[in-house]
Amino acid sequence: MYRSHTCGELRIADAGKKVTLSGWVQRVRNLGAMTFIDLRDRYGITQLVIDENSSSDLKDLVKELGREYVVKITGEVIERASKNKKIPTGEIEVKVDELTILNPSEIPPFTIEDETDGGDELRMKYRYLDLRRNPVKNALLLRHRMAQEVRKYLDEQDFVEVETPFLIKSTPEGARDFVVPSRMHPGEFYALPQSPQTFKQLLMVAGFDKYFQIVKCFRDEDLRADRQPEFTQIDCEMSFVERDDVLNTFEGLIKHLFSKVKGIEFNESFKRMPYTEAMEKYGSDKPDLRFGMEFVALNDVVKGKGFRVFDDAEYVGGICAEGCSEYTRKQLDKLTEFVKRPQVGASGLVYIKYNTDGTLKSSVDKFFSPEDLLAIANVMEAKPGDLMLILAGDKKKTLFALSELRLEMGSRLGLRDNNKFVPLWVVDFPLLEWDDEEKRYFAMHHPFTSPIPEDVPLFKTEPGKIRANAYDLVINGVEIGGGSIRIFDRELQQTMFDALGFTKEEAEKQFGFLMNAFKYGAPPHGGIAFGFDRLCSLFGGSESIRDYIAFPKNNAGRDVMIDSPSPISDKQLDELQIEIKKNE
Repeated sequence: MYRSHTCGELRIADAGKKVTLSGWVQRVRNLGAMTFIDLRDRYGITQLVIDENSSSDLKDLVKELGREYVVKITGEVIERASKNKKIPTGEIEVKVDELTILNPSEIPPFTIEDETDGGDELRMKYRYLDLRRNPVKNALLLRHRMAQEVRKYLDEQDFVEVETPFLIKSTPEGARDFVVPSRMHPGEFYALPQSPQTFKQLLMVAGFDKYFQIVKCFRDEDLRADRQPEFTQIDCEMSFVERDDVLNTFEGLIKHLFSKVKGIEFNESFKRMPYTEAMEKYGSDKPDLRFGMEFVALNDVVKGKGFRVFDDAEYVGGICAEGCSEYTRKQLDKLTEFVKRPQVGASGLVYIKYNTDGTLKSSVDKFFSPEDLLAIANVMEAKPGDLMLILAGDKKKTLFALSELRLEMGSRLGLRDNNKFVPLWVVDFPLLEWDDEEKRYFAMHHPFTSPIPEDVPLFKTEPGKIRANAYDLVINGVEIGGGSIRIFDRELQQTMFDALGFTKEEAEKQFGFLMNAFKYGAPPHGGIAFGFDRLCSLFGGSESIRDYIAFPKNNAGRDVMIDSPSPISDKQLDELQIEIKKNE
């Protein structure tokens, strides 16, 4: 027997018991007459003691120990003279009688502590060691618990978990596919699924009216903190439902997770906001509602004063930062530098200080009188002590820049509290997006998204104004999930393909199997997919999903631990009838 108890289990009530523990040596403290060892497993830490009465063989063996040695000990649980209230086992220690070194360890490349000295790349290279650290271990335990609660809730709602294939057909829409060559069919390729979209719709045709799957998805796209080439979705679909049915069901799932995992209750329904309102007020389809600072359109009050930056702009808008009128010139210059960064894209920043004495001071005093500035302040509902920040230019670009500025101010003012959660459904997205380069429409979500029924006639007149029967769940400025009511009518689906510029032959080639299935009584259906990694990182209070994935990739899409991707042998290439093209 390697252990009778775990290293996080023993308490003062266990004093006097003979126990066996196994684990990793966290640290050894030799105090001369006594030696203390912190023994760790995934359940916690127990302090071991070897005192002056211990055998000389045991004392000699302890001298060999180093960090991360794997050991087994047997001893008696005793009460600690100096208790440690920071850990659950802090009232006891184990007086060691026997010690066996199960496996020695080399010195780790970084310290296995909560606050480690290892950088990201080093820790990813030795991820199996990083996983021993409490923050990463606890992130994966949180992920496990959330997965169990998802399954519990959906099972109680009569959903059936169904696995769908990983080797599927490549599709032209959306992100790039990862492709897999077929040895048995030379020159032909599978694709790894970006989502199980068509399969879950086929399951609805098959009569499985409530489907879900916690599933891996794959997209060959540029990476950032909240993206990985392989990620996990909670993928769901329902038959005989309208939009409210889907939103109510999965709002229930999110409330269940908050209640069971975070101990947070949401008694009110989640707010719903049309896409157009989200863009006008926050410049984003995933607005962070933990704080205000809604945009105020200023065209009517600022134009015609001789300031060409405003007069020539398609859109002038601003935000009011409460209590910030005392910002120094240095602080304002830093904000100007921020908005002029290429990632934000503004050409400059105009500010108006509403001083606490009631006077107004701005960077455009040359063009605007005190009365003009007061009129702007009134429109922006500013009061003495506030700071108004204004951007101008092309509307789409300015709304984006203003959104970034709003988030930056929210962070600087401490308004983006990770312990506060404000969920929001964003609804009524545009169905189609126009691409100027290709001179055609693309689906904003995917080609199977249904339009709002009353907008269907617009296919013939103004396709760009059609609203999608789609919805996203946003929490704290992060898109957690999205979905739509699907097209289930073959004629409407063909109209959608026509709007996207697909010929009947192309549509048949790519999606003929789905269109064919619709011939056999497809029910009305809709669904949603949640980014499970993002949901876990949100619950864990992190901006990155990496710590919630056991073995993540780096920003270049590489697994530096196993050195992947990597070349394959000439023999494998020959079997696949593939030749690697050499760069000139």
